[in-house]
Amino acid sequence: MSKMSVVVANLSASDDYFRFFGLPQQFKMDLASLDQRYLAIQKEVHPDRHARGSDTEQRLAMQMATLANTALQTLKNPIQRGLYICLLHGVDAHLEINTAMPAAFLMQQMDWREQLDEQAEDLPALEALMLEVEESKKITLLKVTQAIDDFKNFEHAAELLRGLLFIDKFAIELDDAISALV
Repeated sequence: MSKMSVVVANLSASDDYFRFFGLPQQFKMDLASLDQRYLAIQKEVHPDRHARGSDTEQRLAMQMATLANTALQTLKNPIQRGLYICLLHGVDAHLEINTAMPAAFLMQQMDWREQLDEQAEDLPALEALMLEVEESKKITLLKVTQAIDDFKNFEHAAELLRGLLFIDKFAIELDDAISALV
């Protein structure tokens, strides 16, 4: 029964995935610590450990396991982690309806698309474009880290994260085009 009290205590932190894992609420994440804490929770709530428990204990263990999986997936993915932090601070990126992006960003996206279309059969050119896209992603992630962790500017972070979703989507398409040539 004492094991379940740990489950109940952790479940009370379910409104904040960072608190759930006992990690600081920040964008820069120590993924090894996250994985260790996830494994410790999963070990505690594994269904085999609670097979002889009451229905309530089994249900709580299952809820904890599900919550741990959801929290892990959210915090491991930089974009999802950033959007989650913004949401915790009252900023919803409104991804479904807010597609407005700065003109310079849109021009860059159009340029990349043109390069992809025009150089679809040129593996070295596509690989060079991938390096450019990856560098843009790296720079944007750095800006997101600064916006969230240093400046607590969640509105700006949400805007950057919306852009990062576009960059990620393009990187997947570009990777597919490269794979088709290899």
